[in-house]
Amino acid sequence: MSGQMVGRRIKALREKRNLTQDELANLFGFKDRQTVSSIETGARRVTAEELVLAAEKLGESLDYFIDPFRLDGEGCFSWRQTSANTEQLDAYEQRAGNWIAAFRTLRSQVGHEPPLLQRTLRLNSRSSYEDAMQAGEQFVSQFKLGKAPALQLAEVMENELDILVLMVDATDGVSGAACHLPNLDAVLIARHEVSGRRHFDLAHELFHILTWETMPPEHIEEVEGKTRNRVEQLANNFAAAVLMPSEILDQFGDWSELAEKELIVRLNIVADELHVTSSALMWRLVALGKLKKAIAESLPKVKLQHNGRHSAAEKDCPPLFSLSFMKIIGNAIETGQVSVRRLARLFDMSVDDLSNLFTAQGLKSPISL
Repeated sequence: MSGQMVGRRIKALREKRNLTQDELANLFGFKDRQTVSSIETGARRVTAEELVLAAEKLGESLDYFIDPFRLDGEGCFSWRQTSANTEQLDAYEQRAGNWIAAFRTLRSQVGHEPPLLQRTLRLNSRSSYEDAMQAGEQFVSQFKLGKAPALQLAEVMENELDILVLMVDATDGVSGAACHLPNLDAVLIARHEVSGRRHFDLAHELFHILTWETMPPEHIEEVEGKTRNRVEQLANNFAAAVLMPSEILDQFGDWSELAEKELIVRLNIVADELHVTSSALMWRLVALGKLKKAIAESLPKVKLQHNGRHSAAEKDCPPLFSLSFMKIIGNAIETGQVSVRRLARLFDMSVDDLSNLFTAQGLKSPISL
């Protein structure tokens, strides 16, 4: 049991209960608030008796203070959502935090330590949109994302940047999220969204992870409509450049002289090739000066919906979570670091369904049924 972990959770609960350190000191029977401060920073460990007292006085179970499969008191989330129910979102954040905390704990227990250094982008809130687009272009070049960067992005994020990418069944209204921790970053993507939307959200959240210290995003980001939040606009410009680099778009010729019908056809074809949405491609061309804004605004949006199809294509819905996530979970099961039933409870599924998660990722299940 980490003294820092317990201290963080006591602090989080104190703030949730709107208590000062002096008030908590009185509640515990300490002589001064300095003792509480030392506990919250991890400088002083809590005794077993004090832990029981904390659970009693603050109205929480002992598990709240000692369970490593939780993120209470740490971890900052930023959610991309449209009219999500606040209560449901809070509950889902708790669940998602438990998955991330479990991965972090089990990864360490099976011998996979995080890298010493974390990468960042040299951008801040005063950076221009051109700066953000240039950073996106450089990212594609540095990590050699190829002719369709969307297809390689998640793998690069996990293998090169140590960012956990989880495909999830998100709560209603949520399309994606980023979670920032001192020793682990994670991105959650709603797996039932169309692929173009998933890829854009992934690149958008990557920006937040790489710039969290200089311009932390809002806890809840409204996706619908044109955002006035500068950080979100920078993130959108970075994401568009990552998925649709100018060098690749140049290969598709001139866009400015096409008649409306030809323009729509080309937008839909190229969007499919790059695995983005036609609308995102259109506005990327406007940002690059390859297409006039007035022309883009005049195009019938229905012709671009679903990249020109009458309805959404057959969903290429990816399996839950990710290959790297399930590898760590499987390793932890095989080495006895965690029980199958505890994981089944964590994911709120049966043991059979848990076993199927490994199969879906192309792995042999470590669970004997």
